[in-house]
Amino acid sequence: MNRGGRPAGVTLVELAIVLAMLAILAGAALPALQQQQIKGRRADAVAALARVQWAQEQFRTHHGLYATSLVQLQGAAPLSAEGLYEIGLRAVGPNGYVVAARVRRDGAQAGDRDCQELTLGVHEGLASHGPSPRCWNR
Repeated sequence: MNRGGRPAGVTLVELAIVLAMLAILAGAALPALQQQQIKGRRADAVAALARVQWAQEQFRTHHGLYATSLVQLQGAAPLSAEGLYEIGLRAVGPNGYVVAARVRRDGAQAGDRDCQELTLGVHEGLASHGPSPRCWNR
């Protein structure tokens, strides 16, 4: 016992209050944590698109034009390294191309509602990033 005549220690009510406060804090922090994980996993798409860009420039150096298929490109693959995105070429022409990374519906990134698809367009040597700089973590 302490000097006031009360036993020392924590009551069940005090413990319940602390646990309730912890649960509220955890509930508020969880969505922010999930959003940061989603944002961080976008790097998988960015890296895959950069690999395709590099491979396209290598292909063009050797063949004088851009490849029309990922199969023709060394180092490029139809899936991102972590398997979160499907990679595909579009609109390939003599002066440029567009490559897209689309979220796989069955993957951990499926919850990314804001950036379901990231694109990298190259036209006459100039790159453009879509759909927004935010999706590219810029």
